[in-house]
Amino acid sequence: MTNSSVDSADLTLEEKCSLTSGGDFWSTKPIERVGLPSIMLTDGPHGLRKQRRGDHVDLADSVPATCFPPAVGLGCSWDVDLVERVGQALGLEASIEGVAVLLGPGINIKRSVLCGRNFEYLSEDPIVSGVLGAAMVRGIQSRGVGASLKHFAANNQESDRMRVSSDVDPRPLREVYLRGFQYVVENAQPWTVMCSYNRINGVYASEDPWLLTQVLRNEWGFEGVVVSDWGAVNDRVAGIKAGMDLEMPTSNGVTDAQVVEAVKNGSLDHDVVDTAAGRVLDLVRKTQAGAGSAVGPLDVDGHHALAREAAGRSFVLLKNEGRILPLAKDADIAVIGAFAAEPRYQGAGSSRINPTRVDNALAEIRSLATGSVTYAAGFSVAADRTGDDSARMCGEAVAAASGADVAVVFLGLPAGLESEGYDRDGIDLPGEQLAVLDAVLDVNPNTIVVLSNGAVVAIPFAERAPAILEGWLLGQAGGGATADVLFGDVNPSGKLTETIPKRLSDTPAYLDFPGEFSRVRYGEGLFVGYRWYDARGIDVAFPFGHGLSYTTFRYGDAMASVNVDGDIDVRVVVTNTGAFAGREVVQVYTALNGGRVQRPPRELKAFTSVALGAGESRDVSLTVRRKDLAYWDIRVDTWIVEAGCYTVDVAASSRDIRSSLDIEVEGDDVVVPLSRQSSVGDVLAHPVAGPILQAAMESMMASGATDSVGSMSHDTDLARMIDSFPIGRAVMLAAAGGSGVDLAAIDALLAAANGADRTVD
Repeated sequence: MTNSSVDSADLTLEEKCSLTSGGDFWSTKPIERVGLPSIMLTDGPHGLRKQRRGDHVDLADSVPATCFPPAVGLGCSWDVDLVERVGQALGLEASIEGVAVLLGPGINIKRSVLCGRNFEYLSEDPIVSGVLGAAMVRGIQSRGVGASLKHFAANNQESDRMRVSSDVDPRPLREVYLRGFQYVVENAQPWTVMCSYNRINGVYASEDPWLLTQVLRNEWGFEGVVVSDWGAVNDRVAGIKAGMDLEMPTSNGVTDAQVVEAVKNGSLDHDVVDTAAGRVLDLVRKTQAGAGSAVGPLDVDGHHALAREAAGRSFVLLKNEGRILPLAKDADIAVIGAFAAEPRYQGAGSSRINPTRVDNALAEIRSLATGSVTYAAGFSVAADRTGDDSARMCGEAVAAASGADVAVVFLGLPAGLESEGYDRDGIDLPGEQLAVLDAVLDVNPNTIVVLSNGAVVAIPFAERAPAILEGWLLGQAGGGATADVLFGDVNPSGKLTETIPKRLSDTPAYLDFPGEFSRVRYGEGLFVGYRWYDARGIDVAFPFGHGLSYTTFRYGDAMASVNVDGDIDVRVVVTNTGAFAGREVVQVYTALNGGRVQRPPRELKAFTSVALGAGESRDVSLTVRRKDLAYWDIRVDTWIVEAGCYTVDVAASSRDIRSSLDIEVEGDDVVVPLSRQSSVGDVLAHPVAGPILQAAMESMMASGATDSVGSMSHDTDLARMIDSFPIGRAVMLAAAGGSGVDLAAIDALLAAANGADRTVD
């Protein structure tokens, strides 16, 4: 019998400790004595992967569930409402199956194009990741099922993932790698956060009190359970001290005994165990309150239809020269490429879903077409083909293409080239596939390329192929969505949430990935993704935020104002100037040129997806939150908005700016404690000490007390020269020149500036 009123005070020490680790591979431990049930956690994030048995790992043995587009595709919709609806469907399927917590969404930043798990992540940008991640969490938890925000934090590669230390400086850590997590926690309050395998600056995420308690709980206000990634616990006692509440999977009681012993020998405070057990109890209560709210059986057709809608919205039309798309349904079409008949619709690893059914593009194209549709595989994704097989298959593709009005060539990455657990070796498509495309283009220039890949690939045919559709991994209904988009039943509206580079060597992390000897240096700093390419002026294949449509959009002149909360309200009129109804993703970027700290040329701060009928105009409103303008000030360890004139760019991509304006933003007051190590410039900038020091310097100059350096003043900007001198050493130099200023006077000045009558060392 379930008892929802159990409190940690009702439990023995051993029972409390038992709640802080799994009962089996997927479930928490019950405590039958007090009627406390176990709850089940299962893999996501783009579908339910509930294994039929809870005591083993078998990726193929899971209940049928809807496979929605993985994050690599769904994120390209940039549509908060759509992502939330997918989350609601995921939560419903979990509830029907008695699952309490779905392990997702994953919002780690796509630091490198080579990360083998990029298909599970949303973007190279933290605002996109945070906003869409929060929508997914809201959707899942609206069904009484907990979400598990993952993988916290700086988990950006699969190589050596169980041990590697992500060595990242404070500003990029806060501004890029933690910012999305902060957004989700503060705006959607996930019931659980999953800590990652890796170390961060040398400390395992699972035992880092700074990460799990100071930042996550004290700064962001997280109220739920921190659960380990499966097998991420390095030291259970250190983990529970740090704020890691639930170890998964089971340790068969080994670590429970370690925690009990630590309490008994005094090395672990009993209150720490009470707190962790109490959080797990709260999670059980929440999930029990939502249990039974969903009534089966699952509406398989309805969820498949939602998956098809989401897949259609995931497509990014990279190129459409001569408006070759959409296709006429009565055209004679050659469909080429094994992926058309054998779809690659999801990634490999723990998120592999057993779908309720799978569409393939070839059958769906034939179902909509009224003209002839011929098919040639062109290549094989199997590893055991011969050279003769390849030549024959390429010849069949050429024959099919030469007799058609248009050729649609499906290219992509075989599953073995990208997966959880290992990173990719490169970004090139298989050479055999590229050879087939070249041969087809030789005989039929009216060729459309459809890509299937979980991470970006090089596109050496970008100039030659007239149309390119980036299809990513589209889930189980991707085949039908492909036909919808090709024939114009769905107007593609996706935009890239990651940059497509021309060369691997152009990418930000190229020289610092995947590291060596279990350490990886985040040497690119803040300049991740488009920030890097823009700052260095590097040409790219397709920029962040890019995506075409079968219609066209005109932007008016933007307007902006600072509201009472300090946020920037932006308005712009967008008009659909074409003949098709469509969607446009309006993006807002900001820049502060000439600011005190290093910044990228522009950074995304807001976006929205707008549906417009043919000829329709709409006044679009977006808000740039003041807090998203802030940088992390390493001098005072807090967020600071710098005062100045900010450029606001309203854009169709990071390199397609449609309207720009400047707006003044008031800054935050920053008073940095002064010491003898503070520079002369720091002291001069201080509101109290600055005027006093300035007057003293002017007096010394007037009295000639600086004659000892006077010989330099004829050809040297003395003020600039001494600006970076530590004040203590500058004073000693001045004293050597007979200025009469001593350290005692400076100490008194610094103490007064710091608001304390004391010597500053």
